[in-house]
Amino acid sequence: MKRGTLIGLLVVALFAGFLLWSTLSAQRVECEACVEFNGQRNCAKASGESEKEALQTAQMTACGPVTSGMNESIACGNRPPVSQGCSAR
Repeated sequence: MKRGTLIGLLVVALFAGFLLWSTLSAQRVECEACVEFNGQRNCAKASGESEKEALQTAQMTACGPVTSGMNESIACGNRPPVSQGCSAR
């Protein structure tokens, strides 16, 4: 291989490594939230930089399969989860 090709591959590999590292390092807390809506129950996990962010994302993710439409999604998201738990990564 030519020297320019090797340098190009190295630059791409370094950039990909940086993207992976920056994405994973921002996820400091992992939470699970379970919601109950319209007689259905669903749980989901999410990670985030803070506990509040991770819990909110987990709750909205858990609401997805048990709701239909934006109004129900908002209503589900405004209810407190039936169970929740977080742990540091």
